[in-house]
Amino acid sequence: MENITLQNLTKWFIAYLPYALSAVFIAAAFFRWAIYYTVRRHEWFAREFEKRVHRYIDSDVANKTAKDVSFYVLSKKLLEKTYYEVFASRDRKHHDNMDHVMSSHDRLFLVKQGCAWLVKDILKQLKHLKWSKETPKLMHITKATIHHNPCFNKVFGVLPMSGLNDILSILPGLFIVAGILGTFLGIKGGIMELGSMDLQDIDGTRTVMNNFLQEIAFAMSASIVGIMFSLSLHLINTSWSPERVYVSLIDRMESSMDLLWYRSDNNFLPSEIEKFDENRDPVEALAEESINIEILKSQKQMSKAG
Repeated sequence: MENITLQNLTKWFIAYLPYALSAVFIAAAFFRWAIYYTVRRHEWFAREFEKRVHRYIDSDVANKTAKDVSFYVLSKKLLEKTYYEVFASRDRKHHDNMDHVMSSHDRLFLVKQGCAWLVKDILKQLKHLKWSKETPKLMHITKATIHHNPCFNKVFGVLPMSGLNDILSILPGLFIVAGILGTFLGIKGGIMELGSMDLQDIDGTRTVMNNFLQEIAFAMSASIVGIMFSLSLHLINTSWSPERVYVSLIDRMESSMDLLWYRSDNNFLPSEIEKFDENRDPVEALAEESINIEILKSQKQMSKAG
């Protein structure tokens, strides 16, 4: 009785193994893409920040006019400018939607919230730096900030990214192991059926042998499916590698802040400076900034005329 139950379980396992591997493969490919997309979107913010830093360094304001530049004030200005501009431009593209404040991607992957945490935490770290001629360890600051970012380290804000990424990395090997296990179980079940074969019964022997060959062929398909899914997932893991994008994210943030440190004259923290408000409407923030810039220009023109 126990042998019959074990044999039935083995047949059930072999029969449904390809479908189980298919379901696991689809889920693994989806989560690999989700992790890659989450990291890629934060790297996109770092690229936008890098563009604005280079634009500032190359401008006449940075090279000629500005004096006694504070590293914290300059970093805060450009980080906030990047945050407000990239999301304001995104919101303008979605102005026809009923909910144009946050796109579906923001809700699903917490992009806007993650970038807000990135800006807030980096500024919190930069304000405590002591000014010196030597460049501080900005890479460590960037890594620590991203490591503690709740939106960056969890897929959909729920699943831990590091643990899920580790599981996805070992799945190609597990696919091969599962396929080989299904093949050996099928061979074992077929050999057990050969024990009941009566050589004097030619028709019965032919039937048993045909069933044995069919079971072996079906069992071999488990290894083939496992190898195919293993190769496919390996290619997906290589193409959508979050580690490569993560390195680019760290390098862009560090090199951009290094340039700002070289350009700055101190790390003075004004007492009247406003805090970063991640909940503020980006369009409103940009409008206020443009007005302040125009007022500052008019004041300079009036002082020169006087």
